Order: sequence, then structure tokens, then C-alpha cells
Amino acid sequence: SYVGGARAIASEVLGLFQAQAEGWRAALAAPGAGFRDVVHTMKGAAHGIGARALGDVAARAEREGAGHASAVLQALDAALSEIEAYLAGART
Repeated sequence: SYVGGARAIASEVLGLFQAQAEGWRAALAAPGAGFRDVVHTMKGAAHGIGARALGDVAARAEREGAGHASAVLQALDAALSEIEAYLAGART
């Protein structure tokens, strides 16, 4: 709904999200001083594409700290699976 049904635009935006996710995964695997900045960025990006569950988990991690890194990673993996399924449908 965010792109008015324009599949090409949605696919491009989701592809950008997937590319960013590679860096986020590394940051979540070894959370350090920049953890809150990473999850803050993830929160905004997730909400921007409609991945509310990921955005909500990232928001909680931003407030409460790196102890939530594995929960954020799980939510990221779930969002990426949904993106893959959407993109597979968009290609057919």
C-alpha cells in the first residue's frame, strides 16, 4: 500500500532493504557500542516497508539494549523471508 501497488518500486525498495540487512546481521551478531544506532535505523526502515513486527522488536531493543539482539535477528530473518516470498510472487 505504501507504493500504490507499483510492484517495480516495491521490489526496488525491498531490494535496498535486503542489501542493508547484510550489515545489520553482522552488527547483531556482535553487538557493540553502535547497537542502539543500528536498531534505530532498522526500526525506521522496517516501519517504512511495513515490517511492523521487526520495527517493534527493534524499538524495544533500542530502549532496552543489546540483550535483545537475538530477538531482533529472529524478527529480521522473518521479515527477510516475507520479502523473499513477496519478490518471488512479483517475478512471476
